[in-house]
Amino acid sequence: MTVRTVLRVGGASALACGLTLGLAAGAAADPHDRTHYTLTILHANDTESHLLGAPSAPNFGGVARFTTLLNDLQAAERHPRSAEGAEAHRRGVLSVHTGDTFLAGPEFGASLREDTPYYDALALGYADYDAIAIGNHEFDFGPQTFAEFVEATPGDTPWLSANLDFSDVAELAQLEADGVLAPSTVVRERGTDIGLVGAVTPLLRELSNPGAVEVADDLRAVVQDEVDRLTAEGVDTIILISHLQGIAHDRELIRELTDVDAAIAGGGHETHAPEDTPLVPGDEVPTDPATGEPLHYPLWVSDAEGTDVPIVTAGDNYKYVGRLVLNFDRSGDLMSVSERSGPLRVSGVGADAVEPHPDVHAEITTPVQQHVDSLGESVLAVSEVDLEGRRNPGVRTEETNLGNLLADALLAAGQDHAADLDVPAPQIALQNGGGIRNGSLIPAGELTELDTHNIAAFSNFVAVVPEVPREQVKELLENGVSELPAADGRFAQVAGLSFTYDVERTAQVLDAEGRVLEPGERVREVTLDDGTVLVDDGEVVAGPDIHVATNDFSAGGGDQYPFRGADYVSAPLTYQQALAEHLSTNLDGQVRAADYPEGGEGRITAAN
Repeated sequence: MTVRTVLRVGGASALACGLTLGLAAGAAADPHDRTHYTLTILHANDTESHLLGAPSAPNFGGVARFTTLLNDLQAAERHPRSAEGAEAHRRGVLSVHTGDTFLAGPEFGASLREDTPYYDALALGYADYDAIAIGNHEFDFGPQTFAEFVEATPGDTPWLSANLDFSDVAELAQLEADGVLAPSTVVRERGTDIGLVGAVTPLLRELSNPGAVEVADDLRAVVQDEVDRLTAEGVDTIILISHLQGIAHDRELIRELTDVDAAIAGGGHETHAPEDTPLVPGDEVPTDPATGEPLHYPLWVSDAEGTDVPIVTAGDNYKYVGRLVLNFDRSGDLMSVSERSGPLRVSGVGADAVEPHPDVHAEITTPVQQHVDSLGESVLAVSEVDLEGRRNPGVRTEETNLGNLLADALLAAGQDHAADLDVPAPQIALQNGGGIRNGSLIPAGELTELDTHNIAAFSNFVAVVPEVPREQVKELLENGVSELPAADGRFAQVAGLSFTYDVERTAQVLDAEGRVLEPGERVREVTLDDGTVLVDDGEVVAGPDIHVATNDFSAGGGDQYPFRGADYVSAPLTYQQALAEHLSTNLDGQVRAADYPEGGEGRITAAN
């Protein structure tokens, strides 16, 4: 455990607006009790290298504006004059990030040039976080790059995960020995010890590239063990900071734990907010699949002993600073959550606008913007139609024309390079929706090299998997629709085939090795573009094996695609390069509405 004593002298700071945002349900408190201690947790998640601004709303977000708002809140929340309602004048403030601090793409690409810093790491230093939960994208470039990134982060902020073992990666093992990587940390705020326990998704190996880093099999057990260790040492206030890929997973975990006072979640990109909270244009509060109600801030969940625990998350891409205000009694028990808790949007316009932090703007925004501008000057094609790259509804839940475009690019690249790779030409292509990263509707007009980097942001290479049995092709497609109606990165955008699925039927269940534990019954019909039927009324039609193009992430089992160690060959180009080549060469610089209509062309159909 890393123990950090945080001593700050805070003063009042004039915020542009928003210190009384929101209406959140609070835990019931005994009216005869008085709040002994108020703790404000300021939080962010899934910032993912969106340093310049929100993808679809550039006047919002941006690391320079975010830093100004966060630093102002850090000062203001500490001051006794900020107390409202039942809050105490004895106050503490914590700032946490719940993972995915960087992501491959044009903005992170600015950090990969010679003699440049990790700009996202500099941003973390200016934010002055008390702890950072490790996310899955921290390992996208492998454990060595993650180690370099951690070392490049100014200050001594610990990176937390209770369910990772770094022993077999020398660079990370040394960081653990130095206390920079840890399962938990304790921060002393205004005389109160607060324990922070980290956790990352158990599917880390399927989602990223952790190398020899081991992921614990039993998430609940390792997290509870760490909580128990802290409580045995006299730490009464415990906060879970997690990156579990969606609020549903945090809810499941909290139900199995005890002695956790609150949970700050990441990885799901959900925007939790009280009713009437100002949101970034285009954002919506999603519906809770368990209740059908909006995912308000906070979400209350009963733990293993029946104690109500608040769970919160705060959108993504530097668009919000989450503010959770917790009120505790003298015993360290949570009494209530203040009604003013909620996300504050990072705005550059209007009454709630904040000025960019001058040092962050000079040291981070300016050089990153220069790099991105250079990519935006290269026009590859002109589109007649808007291209749908949003997540939900979008590339993670349904066929979209942008998904079709990228899947076509994979198929074309696989076919073009098949002879050189000494593999059969692929007949179909699968692109996981989670690999489509722009998160926005691209308007009709010019498509630049920058657009292709935003869409195909990872360092994934085109891969060809030859001779996949038809039964296994069905399993691949079953995996693609297994999490519906929830938005999930495994949703398959396809080329070379069309298929029909029924979400009311049994979903496929796989183990960590991609073995089928529960056969899926959702995929009902599958037909190749040449008319060959692979699946009819849910039954596989016997016939020759199928050759598949995809990306090497999926071919290696990412997003639980059940290739099960099948031999695949990587082409000498990334999926971003394949997309750029498809636009400029195969499509001759024209994306026609007739070829890529809005809503897709019927490659994927949900049964009525």
